[in-house]
Amino acid sequence: MGDNRSVEVGMRHDFIYLDYNATTPVDPRVAEVMRPFLLGGFGNPSSLHKLGREARAVVEKARGQVASCLGCAAEEIVFTSGGSESNNMAIRGVVDARGGGHVITSAVEHPAVLEVVRALEREGRIRLTVVGVDRLGRVDPEEIEHALRPDTILVSVMLANNEVGTIEPVGEIVRRCRPRNVLVHTDAAQAVGKIPVNVRQLGVDLLSLAGHKLYAPKGVGALYVRRGVRLEPIIRGAGHEMGLRAGTENILEETGLGAACELIEKELEGEIPRLEGLRDRLEQLLVEGFEGLVIHGDPEHRLPNTLNVAFPGVDAGLLLTRLGEEVGASAGAACHADSVEPSHVLAAMGVGTAEAMSTVRFSVGRFTSEEEVEIGVRRVLAVATELAGELEQIPTGTEDGEVRLTRLTHGLGCACKLQPQVLEEVLKALPKPDRPEVLVGAENADDACAWRLEDGTVLVQTLDFFTPVVDEPRLFGAIAAANALSDIYAMGAKPLFALNIAAFPVATLRPSVLVEILAGAGEVAGEAGIPMLGGHTVEDTEPKFGWVVTGIATEESLWKNSGARPGNLLVLTKPVGTGIWSTAAKHGRADAEGWRRACAVMRQLNRRAAESLREAAPTAVTDVTGFGLIGHLHEMLAASGVDAQLWAGSVPVLPGTSRLAASGEVPGGTRSNLAFSAAWTAWDDGVPELDRIILADAQTSGGLLAAVPRATSSRLLAGMETREIESAIIGVITGWGTGRIQVTAGRSDLGLD
Repeated sequence: MGDNRSVEVGMRHDFIYLDYNATTPVDPRVAEVMRPFLLGGFGNPSSLHKLGREARAVVEKARGQVASCLGCAAEEIVFTSGGSESNNMAIRGVVDARGGGHVITSAVEHPAVLEVVRALEREGRIRLTVVGVDRLGRVDPEEIEHALRPDTILVSVMLANNEVGTIEPVGEIVRRCRPRNVLVHTDAAQAVGKIPVNVRQLGVDLLSLAGHKLYAPKGVGALYVRRGVRLEPIIRGAGHEMGLRAGTENILEETGLGAACELIEKELEGEIPRLEGLRDRLEQLLVEGFEGLVIHGDPEHRLPNTLNVAFPGVDAGLLLTRLGEEVGASAGAACHADSVEPSHVLAAMGVGTAEAMSTVRFSVGRFTSEEEVEIGVRRVLAVATELAGELEQIPTGTEDGEVRLTRLTHGLGCACKLQPQVLEEVLKALPKPDRPEVLVGAENADDACAWRLEDGTVLVQTLDFFTPVVDEPRLFGAIAAANALSDIYAMGAKPLFALNIAAFPVATLRPSVLVEILAGAGEVAGEAGIPMLGGHTVEDTEPKFGWVVTGIATEESLWKNSGARPGNLLVLTKPVGTGIWSTAAKHGRADAEGWRRACAVMRQLNRRAAESLREAAPTAVTDVTGFGLIGHLHEMLAASGVDAQLWAGSVPVLPGTSRLAASGEVPGGTRSNLAFSAAWTAWDDGVPELDRIILADAQTSGGLLAAVPRATSSRLLAGMETREIESAIIGVITGWGTGRIQVTAGRSDLGLD
């Protein structure tokens, strides 16, 4: 294979790719070796005829290439689908083979290791110890040795960290474990192809690698299993891969992995100094261009291609969002690009939250040139400096002047709320009001507060604001206003007037953008028949907008989160899925028609839905926003002291939502909601994971959720249909309880009166 550095990612200056630790392009030389097996060479390696024997020879050649790269025997290499499967095979395989025991790992491992050992601990299969790291991200071998116990069966410590590039002292860890007959596994996905990796020199028993980190295709990897180490297979079947991994061999991609490993063996020695030069140039330019830049990781023991830095005072999520069309890099681990939580690696290193949230990982690779580094750094510094407030440019517009608000925020709408478990703790600390005028406070997670005036009128008031969920300022203002009004309608009140609350980045947006936001809110105010009477603004690094809305009701007409009774049916008045659609739109992956419909749902007032509900005498009402349908239903049930059954198949969902969720367009807030719901939700086995995600999806300006008497349900649905409200009966209150939800897969065949 001759030298060929011409690959698309390295030949274009409109987009500078500095994210090689996330994934690498397939080297064209690797693709050429794979090509014959895409178009032909389709034999099953287990077949005894000519095509089968030819296929077997190809697989074994690739196995030998991987083994040669790692310095081991070919029979010690097991092909897998990637690094995650290799890690699972190694860890679960040892635990199963040894019947459980004590496992040690580090706090900076990739989730493909940490989540495996945590799951095994939850299953009661292992006792787990997680050791920390120092400020440079290095594990202390002595701490590993001190953690060893008579029942320790496995230590798993990565060879090189994917975020900060620190190289771990795996060889020394092995030397301390070997006398105790403790196996050592290392996740080398980020190391192979960047530094020399020889399993004999390291002394490890198990080593994982991933093809897409070393210029082979995605979907292929390998596990080194030292001769004599016994594993139980986690994929059982016809006994492929020496009985450790059933499934017909992936000839196409295994060939690519073998070719990529052969290139590493031939070229790595000369490639390392080139990568170090690019990394050091990148570091030099950033240090010179941004005052106070912080560099994370070990300055001596680190990957030659990786640079992890913090831009103090700059939100890394905003920085990368703004750079998304020009420069590719990562904030924290690439596998968690949508998370707004600080990196677990940086947290383990003792990095504070503010600094962690300003941290960006840059990683260069085989096709990176010095010119690209310099162009990329100029772009990064320009935006970082603007976000730090040192320039007076207007950066968020396109060439035609269009403003894209979501490029200025890492959160989306109500998905940027505090996590429910955090908010729950905060609300517990609020002092309880001891005033007879208070009809509704914060005790039951109601949508607004209610105060009885001397004449018996009930004053209802709410406050709601959030970050942009759409790019267009006018539409953002309208959706934010509709979202705030929803709280008033959910309390059965009539809105009177609104006050604006706005946070605005004056250094990066023209005042005319705020005028447009207010204009959109004004349109909704007109539809609701209320005036906007002023408000309050503050300067911020990202735009936020919402309303304080005041309304009136009577005690008899006031709806609360509490009051649902056994036998009541649950009604929802808008489809769910807006959080997923908003995330897809921000990433440019939402089709125009589907996104238009999602925006229309968020823009729609809940006034007509409330009018229909009034005719059905609901016992409890709330609206569905940031905590998702499942979260807001739980709040209603807990406040009412009842349990419910939710029919997943009856919940209205925006068309295309499942497809987007399956492709990964899921907000971090949605995942937090789903995790939080585990304590009080029982999912039937027939409810797919995608449906669970959708039911927990963080909504913006969602529908009303009401508990209504069965006797009035048919009349309610008819009224909704007359008012052109997309509504559905989605569940039933099953009895008195503590707020638990049983989710079933299908639709109800419940007859309605």
